[in-house]
Amino acid sequence: KTVKMQGQVIEVKGYAEKKIKSDLAIWQASFQRYSADQVSAYAQLEEDLAHVISFLGSKGINSEDIEVSAVQANPQYKLNEKGYSTNIIDGYVLSQNIKVQSTDMEKISDISRTSSVLIKQGLSFDTYPPRYLFTKLDDLKIEMLGAATEDAKNRAVQLAEKSGSKVGSLKSARQGVFQITPANSTEVSDYGMYDVSSIEKTIKAVVTIEYGIR
Repeated sequence: KTVKMQGQVIEVKGYAEKKIKSDLAIWQASFQRYSADQVSAYAQLEEDLAHVISFLGSKGINSEDIEVSAVQANPQYKLNEKGYSTNIIDGYVLSQNIKVQSTDMEKISDISRTSSVLIKQGLSFDTYPPRYLFTKLDDLKIEMLGAATEDAKNRAVQLAEKSGSKVGSLKSARQGVFQITPANSTEVSDYGMYDVSSIEKTIKAVVTIEYGIR
């Protein structure tokens, strides 16, 4: 909204804002088992994976939307009397990650809220906050820049007319950073923002335009 008239140039900022809704949700979790030998830990981990898959199926998640990572095995070493690690293996921690992607935002939100039931079933289970993304962002950015540029032109025309001048040719244009925030948020960042915590979002675009005046 800042304006400066310098010689025969007017500089204005154009602004555009639009409400958007996330169209892809991602939920991730991990679970692990400890045992004195890898075979026992792996068998327990297989049972845990079956519990997790069953839970997701009960929530309406299809198998093709589930991605399961390879098992990771980390040896645990015995400590000596001074508390330092030795070269003697005491057991193994085996862990596995699981990721679910869905276009159903509410379904992923429900899974995130209710997955703690797996802990009650005896799993050593860690879940992460779901991420909500908007996959058509590149196309929308072009639309937003057009709207912000049009807004800048309207501002320039109004200001020039008030001073008895007319807007001439475009001298320069600078794109500001995009701000993608939770709906109704007033947060901004010099480096731009990309909120992934909320389903409903607002995208904001700013351009700085210089026009000649006559």
